[in-house]
Order: sequence, then C-alpha cells, then structure tokens
Amino acid sequence: MFATIAAVLFGIAVLFEILGLNIEGIVTTTTLMLTGLLFAALHLAGYGGRSPRRRR
Repeated sequence: MFATIAAVLFGIAVLFEILGLNIEGIVTTTTLMLTGLLFAALHLAGYGGRSPRRRR
C-alpha cells in the first residue's frame, strides 16, 4: 500500500520537474520526493502490508 503511494508521488514529482511546475511554497518537487521517500521507508519498515494470517 505505502509502496504504491510512494510510486505515485515519485511519478507526480517527475511530471512536476519535466513540466517546470510548482505551487508556491506548498507543493514542489522536493516535497513530493521527500514524501515519497517517507512512504517508501514506511513500506520497507513493514507498515501498510497485509495483516498476518494465522496458521493452524
């Protein structure tokens, strides 16, 4: 889940960079990249995955 969000944020950041867009002080390429890294780190830490199934 978090990996998908990170991939989308990285994609938006690339589009912002290519098109030269930024929203004054709120959304820039840097903030999108840092948010994507946060979600990637959460994914690698094990959060946002499926809940473990109990085996019998």
